[in-house]
Amino acid sequence: MQTEIHPEYVACKVHCSCGNEFTTRSTASTLRVELCSECHPFYTGKQKLVDTGGRVERFERRYAKKKPTPPKTAS
Repeated sequence: MQTEIHPEYVACKVHCSCGNEFTTRSTASTLRVELCSECHPFYTGKQKLVDTGGRVERFERRYAKKKPTPPKTAS
């Protein structure tokens, strides 16, 4: 490996949106994540809906059933 071209590899504090915090190593000193092994459905076995940026609500609004309009009669 060449010297002086690689970033510093330091201890890193990781903060999850569920409140879990743990320490690992990274080139960044702190990381903020949305999912971790404590709250991810794959690891916990619990199915929960992870909505990023209101995408589910936007989908439901877009494809919600609309009231049928009455057909126009020819006058």
